[in-house]
Amino acid sequence: MNLTAESHRIPLNDGNSIPLLGLGTYADPQKTPKGSCLEAVKIAIDNGYRHIDGAFVYFNEHEVGQAIRDKIAEGKIKREDIFYCGKLWNTCHPPELVRPTLEKTLKILQLDYVDLYIIELPMAFKPGDAIYPIDENGKFIYHDTDLCATWEVECHPYFTQPKLLEFCRQHDIVIVGYSPLGTSRDESWVNVSSPPLLKDPVLNVIGKKYNKTAAQVALRFSIQRGVVVIPKSFNPQRIRENFQIFDFSLTEKEMKEIEALNKNVRYVELLMWRDHPEYPFNDEY
Repeated sequence: MNLTAESHRIPLNDGNSIPLLGLGTYADPQKTPKGSCLEAVKIAIDNGYRHIDGAFVYFNEHEVGQAIRDKIAEGKIKREDIFYCGKLWNTCHPPELVRPTLEKTLKILQLDYVDLYIIELPMAFKPGDAIYPIDENGKFIYHDTDLCATWEVECHPYFTQPKLLEFCRQHDIVIVGYSPLGTSRDESWVNVSSPPLLKDPVLNVIGKKYNKTAAQVALRFSIQRGVVVIPKSFNPQRIRENFQIFDFSLTEKEMKEIEALNKNVRYVELLMWRDHPEYPFNDEY
């Protein structure tokens, strides 16, 4: 694959294509200043990003949509240049709710379409207005929905998903890997006993060779495997750095060294929902 900053799309099996590198936009709405996502998406587009990953439950899709529309108005991009992925939340899995929920997302974005619309998590909650429905005892209220869909998976040097990757290659399926740099250390939903990925000595030694950060090496590793990555950052410097992965490539030996780091360690465990009958993280892949 000859990947460049200007050309790093890979084909999907429906004839469309997806950029290998995107900007993730998840942020805790209670801790993130208003406008942060808006500015981050604008900076990302200015620096070459053409893939934006968002979701209704991030509560910032209005800022994502505004940033895209502003850059279109400036003449920086056309709508068709951008690949936007939105997500269906857990309370909206019943088939009759999918279209109205998507239409709500489009209204929030003020865009005519999204390029990809996937299930956020394969665990249905009770439909209704509550994002996290709970009963009188404070327990989550689940719902039974028969799913047949595609969603993103965690994928990074400590969780390389070799069996899943091989299965997807055999069936012409593209993997989108979330948390490609590890993730936040939020104890409420993250396995904080896992070592921080970006402090790994191997990634840092390889980074020094190419004058790159451990994060850039980890991202380059994923895209060389054909895994789409969506690192989240609202920090302007890191947004730029995360995009600067097309001016070097890892050798076969270095790829194998990074593959050997695999610990089968999952950062995102979401243990508060481990009693859900469709809890997905007990499966091998």
